[in-house]
Amino acid sequence: MYLKSLHLRHFRNYLDQRVDFSAPKTILVGNNAQGKSNLLEAVELLATLRSHRAGRDRDLVLEGETIGQVAALLERDTGPIDLTLTLRSNGRRTVALNSEPLRRQLDFLGVLNAVEFSSLDLDLVRGGPEKRRAWLDALLTQLEPIYAHILQQYNHILRQRNALLKQRQQRTPEASLFSPPPEPTEAIDEPGTLELWNTQLAAAGSRVIRRRARVLERLAPLAEKWHQEISGSTEVLQVRYAPNVVLTEDDPAQVQQAFLDKIQQRAIAEQHQGTTLVGPHRDEVEFTINQTPARQYGSQGQQRTLVLALKLAELKLIEEVVGEPPLLLLDDVLAELDLNRQNQLLDAIQDRFQTLITTTHLGSFDAQWLNSSQILAVRAGRISPI
Repeated sequence: MYLKSLHLRHFRNYLDQRVDFSAPKTILVGNNAQGKSNLLEAVELLATLRSHRAGRDRDLVLEGETIGQVAALLERDTGPIDLTLTLRSNGRRTVALNSEPLRRQLDFLGVLNAVEFSSLDLDLVRGGPEKRRAWLDALLTQLEPIYAHILQQYNHILRQRNALLKQRQQRTPEASLFSPPPEPTEAIDEPGTLELWNTQLAAAGSRVIRRRARVLERLAPLAEKWHQEISGSTEVLQVRYAPNVVLTEDDPAQVQQAFLDKIQQRAIAEQHQGTTLVGPHRDEVEFTINQTPARQYGSQGQQRTLVLALKLAELKLIEEVVGEPPLLLLDDVLAELDLNRQNQLLDAIQDRFQTLITTTHLGSFDAQWLNSSQILAVRAGRISPI
């Protein structure tokens, strides 16, 4: 797939900017806070409908405006596709393909595929388990767009069940006379309601667990192979899925029963804490280097190598599943990598993946790269060729 053009209207610090991409590699150069990362964020939104930099749509719309828009022309093996994402400061977004509005945002996912690598991705190793779950879920959404609906369904059930557990906790005799009044909740506590939520949580949660397990089973060997190459075979990476509910086989009935059994085991603790302690919202992905946990004991260099290997594995896996190479978005990461890792990354890219790179200077690129790249200057939300 090839991104031919991108049009930003009232998006972040862009008033009205169109960019036509004329080479497999595009280097966006400029000082910090000029809009380089914002452009990559726009492509990320078209690929996943999510931003790793903003939680609310109003943060994506140009200040003082109520509506922003990201539009693109994408060339795929099946032909050209127009994508349009309209953002509103009130949070109501709409999507369109080839100028046709889509009723379900789910149908927009999987049209454009992209892998982003930024300095924030080091939190994949150093951050908490929620960072690794979010990374895994974003990858799955691109490979299986239906997964976005499955995860949304699970999170809805989880919120309802948590509300019910909170209600029950606030009615227990141990509650202090001086405790704050119960917060309004959606769930209604009626006989048998918790058991109903247990069943629904286990059914939806097992679908999440099984998909996470399957994608990591395919991704792990690719990442481990890349890590071996980048480290010069001096280190062995292991990527392991550690689900909160033990997965012994990929069988829906077995996983659901294991889920329900663990809910029974943790029933007293859940009642005491007023929250759900069982399910994929407590999963972990473990990275070890030479059998040592990378999060606690990996050096900065080792952690960067690990993340680079993961990103290269993502590229390969998406290409295998989708049948076309995804876009690669590199947000000021070359400065984070030493010369060896830079060369490994640039050699892996070649002209195989359309790549958008942001940088504050061009010193990290050799003459061959510069000669074969489109170079654009970014300044205060304006983009111009150099």
